[in-house]
Amino acid sequence: MALMLCLGVVTATGTASAEPLYDKARGTAPLLETTKPPVLGNPINDDVRRTRNYAQQPPVIPHRIDGYQVDKNFNKCMDCHSRTKAEVSQAIPVSITHYQDRDGNTLAQISTRRYFCVQCHVGQDNATPFVRNTFQDVDSLLLKALQNPANASKKP
Repeated sequence: MALMLCLGVVTATGTASAEPLYDKARGTAPLLETTKPPVLGNPINDDVRRTRNYAQQPPVIPHRIDGYQVDKNFNKCMDCHSRTKAEVSQAIPVSITHYQDRDGNTLAQISTRRYFCVQCHVGQDNATPFVRNTFQDVDSLLLKALQNPANASKKP
């Protein structure tokens, strides 16, 4: 009789937890269900340099890079962006910081810590943002503060 009671408790708790688990980042699909990934967009390919939003922001990639080989043996980006080829290709040469090791020593070639470009640099897509962006760069904030008459009488 006690064995039957224990089996009944285990069975009852087992059916109660059969409800699927959800993760809000995945939408309405349960965790254990495979979902279809969204279709990739069409990257911007106009070669127009974009304004950076903050001082240390890596520049974005203004052209398509799908199919570029960037691995330990070859970096397709350097065909145009290396300091020796940039004048011919009219591409922006990589910064001198890309030629420095972690100790600040300048190297003859791209540093291994800066070799994989897409770790920092990203392509652009005309995608609709998932959330509203209210970011304002520091120059805009300072300009608004100077234009505000309430701040004009305050001395720094």
